[in-house]
Amino acid sequence: MPRRLLLAVVILALASWLGAPYVRAAALVIDLSGRDVAVRRWLPVSVADVSTRDVSIPTRHGPVSARLYIPDGGSSRTWIVVPGIHGGGVEEPRLARLTTRLAGAGHTVLSLPLPDLRAFRVVGRSTDQIEDATTWLLADATLTPQGSVSLAGISFGGGLTMVAAGRPAIGDRIDRVVSFGGHGDLPRVIEYLCTGRLPAGTAQPAHDYGVAILLLAALPHLVPAEQVAPLDAGIRAFLVASMASGRDDPQAAQLFEVAQLAGESLPEPARSIMRDVNARDGSRLGSMLRPFAGVVGGDPALSPERSPIPRAPVFLIHGAVDNVIPQTETTSLAAHLKAKGNTQVSSLLTPAVSHADPTADVSIGDVWRLVSMWVAIGR
Repeated sequence: MPRRLLLAVVILALASWLGAPYVRAAALVIDLSGRDVAVRRWLPVSVADVSTRDVSIPTRHGPVSARLYIPDGGSSRTWIVVPGIHGGGVEEPRLARLTTRLAGAGHTVLSLPLPDLRAFRVVGRSTDQIEDATTWLLADATLTPQGSVSLAGISFGGGLTMVAAGRPAIGDRIDRVVSFGGHGDLPRVIEYLCTGRLPAGTAQPAHDYGVAILLLAALPHLVPAEQVAPLDAGIRAFLVASMASGRDDPQAAQLFEVAQLAGESLPEPARSIMRDVNARDGSRLGSMLRPFAGVVGGDPALSPERSPIPRAPVFLIHGAVDNVIPQTETTSLAAHLKAKGNTQVSSLLTPAVSHADPTADVSIGDVWRLVSMWVAIGR
């Protein structure tokens, strides 16, 4: 029997035996993967029609554009979903698939791409904006009839969401917090990105993309003031190109060319830094960033392990071998939360995802553990 068909049969049999929550969770996991899996056509799970509305949310740092997803058949829960670093906003395909499908499962969803994360900045005011958006949503009883909100964050948005969930102003009205590939301590992540070594000393090569993102915040310490803006623009062009489908994409190729030209037109020392970015030399970039890890990531608003912990149940899902935010962040954060008194912590390290994307070849057991986590989240 072909592996995919065997996987389909086993999932269907187990889901049918264990009951409706597992059937719904299995359908959700398959739909979020974006893949055509045969078993999905056998699962008796329909997806509700969804209405959308774009909104502007007032925050202490200015308005934030967001999108509401409302299931046509009524809502049983209200979610805020905070994506990680991506310039695509609410239209970014992976985010749109997640929020639309979550709403299709019968939940009101606020998609909240934060302005600074869209601009490749990991800063404390983003955490303030998550808190303010939660307060705004809770003030509307038509959107939060249950009087509480569930929070979910992805990548760097996961760590920031966890910090916001622990803030006293909203903490008692958060009913669950989910982090997908998030961090516990940002300076520790920076140390990993700079060295390619995990906290226990094990080597795991880090992705140069993460180093380049966090390097942006250190530029004022690396180059003269007049070189900061042009070097910043060159690195951003490289990062946007890296997020495209590949170097064969015409837009990506054009942006890579912009980044290359920027590297040649800048004076030193900016020119050498840009050359290292274009060469994807994570080791050299890391050696420049590492001395400023505390400056870039030391704000307590950026790290759950440096902030008040959430009182709500916490769910942590992380790729088993993540080379942007390492999987050890979930292990460390889970231990920290439990030590600080939150015993309602569930964590899963899974090969079913890389950093923020599903992987292609996983075992039946891996899929089942992910389905079981979704069942626990949905309770």
